[in-house]
Amino acid sequence: EEEEQIVTPWEVATVKIDYDKLIEKFGCQRLERALIDRVARLTHRPPHVFLRRGMFFAHRDFNDILDAYERGEKFYLYTGRGPSSEALHLGHLVPFMFTKYLQDAFKVPLVIQLTDDEKFMWKNLTVEESQRLARENAKDIIACGFDISRTFIFSDFDYVGGSFYKNMVKISKCVTYNKVVGIFGFTGEDHIGKVSFPPVQVL
Repeated sequence: EEEEQIVTPWEVATVKIDYDKLIEKFGCQRLERALIDRVARLTHRPPHVFLRRGMFFAHRDFNDILDAYERGEKFYLYTGRGPSSEALHLGHLVPFMFTKYLQDAFKVPLVIQLTDDEKFMWKNLTVEESQRLARENAKDIIACGFDISRTFIFSDFDYVGGSFYKNMVKISKCVTYNKVVGIFGFTGEDHIGKVSFPPVQVL
């Protein structure tokens, strides 16, 4: 009997991970040697150790990015961090280490989003504590050595909407989904914009 494989942002539950199934489930392609060699050829530098040793085994549309780069078209990198602790551990640093390699190799701009609003929603944190953790995490991210002339780091609370937005998320955290459904009669066919609008309207 085949065991179910659960892989989500919050949980990995399986005896042994079937990477081929993961690739299929998430609509990825295997990271083949030819693609890794192409990165080396285009950037004139050795591929990152994560690529050479197979730590990164799949991708989505990386070949399209390389096609665009070869045509001289511009692109930028985007990554982020949900600040829920004082400092980044090694698992948090892995994507930033690889992103630094990509920025250096392709000489492109980088946008780093600190989702302090997300952590306020998901964790037992105040807005102020979420913002403080974002600032602390930003220090660790900066220490990775990104090109300061090509890097923009921002916090959602600082850039999405200031005090208005902070009040909106505070209200959102006080109202359950069931309560909103009961008041507005939302169904499974309604888009999330409808569900997320009541806290905006309250203000």
